[in-house]
Amino acid sequence: MSIQLGKILITGATGLVGARLVPRLQKMGWECVALVRKGKNVPSGITMMEGDLFDTPTLAQAVKGVSAIIHLAAVFRTQDTDLIWKSNLEGTHNLIMAAKEHNPGVRFIFASTNHVYNINNSHPGCEEDVVEPQHPYPASKVEAEKELRVSELNWSILRFPFVYGDADGHLESLQGHAIAGKMHPAMKISTIHHLDIATAMNVVLAGAMDRRIVNITDEATLSVYELIQIAGGKMEPSAEPLQNPWHLHADGSLARSLGFQPMIRTVYQAAQENLL
Repeated sequence: MSIQLGKILITGATGLVGARLVPRLQKMGWECVALVRKGKNVPSGITMMEGDLFDTPTLAQAVKGVSAIIHLAAVFRTQDTDLIWKSNLEGTHNLIMAAKEHNPGVRFIFASTNHVYNINNSHPGCEEDVVEPQHPYPASKVEAEKELRVSELNWSILRFPFVYGDADGHLESLQGHAIAGKMHPAMKISTIHHLDIATAMNVVLAGAMDRRIVNITDEATLSVYELIQIAGGKMEPSAEPLQNPWHLHADGSLARSLGFQPMIRTVYQAAQENLL
């Protein structure tokens, strides 16, 4: 399926994922428009539109004339649950409404998370699973997914796992999160390199994932213990039984069937190629 290159609106363009995705989209030949808050900067060659998801006039202007919207903006690691719900659900609602009113033919790509899958799953998280997450961040994402699915827009929902690479510091931060969250060292989690978020977007923008929810993962889960070691950290080992072994393990078979093949197959490959 060929891609007709055009203009893309990206929210969250200065965030962990967006700051690494936008230059790659630009390199592919897309004209990128970044919706950013006042005081933020974007790389040269990127059109900057100052505003946010609660600035209705700016949203109306931002969505006009673009062939796709990549909605990455989100709030997660905070104790402010009201802010999480406001940003992730109400903000997404505002963007959906602007698209419906001013550019109903646009392709709307929504970045979600594999944290939506139930902690006591008996298998890797699958797109068809009934999901009822208890924590505010994934719960807000599920509600935003629901709103997008009934919007009548041409949508795609990508559920990303643990994202790493390009010196983003995320892998190095895992040790602290694992200790704070009392994660079992043997727990295996799905991962994806920033490079392959761009790889996935290339497939989505070609239309292969239209009106689908798709897990985007690499080819091998690794244990928390291994990931922390790769990042140069240390974690106390444990022989205690592992509870909920499938939590944060996503089934990537649908993405493969739709044409997505990760270039960075494992975190070990990224380490060997100096791409962490």
